[in-house]
Amino acid sequence: MTDRVVTLDLDGVTDKAGLMDRCAAALELPGWFGRNWDALADSLSDQGVWPGDAAERGLLVVVRNWRAYARARPGEWETAQEVFAQAADAAAGLTVALALGGSS
Repeated sequence: MTDRVVTLDLDGVTDKAGLMDRCAAALELPGWFGRNWDALADSLSDQGVWPGDAAERGLLVVVRNWRAYARARPGEWETAQEVFAQAADAAAGLTVALALGGSS
């Protein structure tokens, strides 16, 4: 199975609202997405809302340019990582990877 790759680019993100907006756009989340941690966890874990054919192929989310956000909002970033990890544990076809190169 070949994963569908989605890039979650956090360049310029300075707060949770910005992170949620980027997640909604990159993951093509439905309009009812609640833009909170629980809603993000539910959306990442629910293959029914994954973009395109990702439910059949698997989903690889590559998080780029996350370091500035992590420095600016370390508590939020820690929560985001926990949400990503829990969702990947709950959904067999989901992988979330942090890109180390090219991040500011």
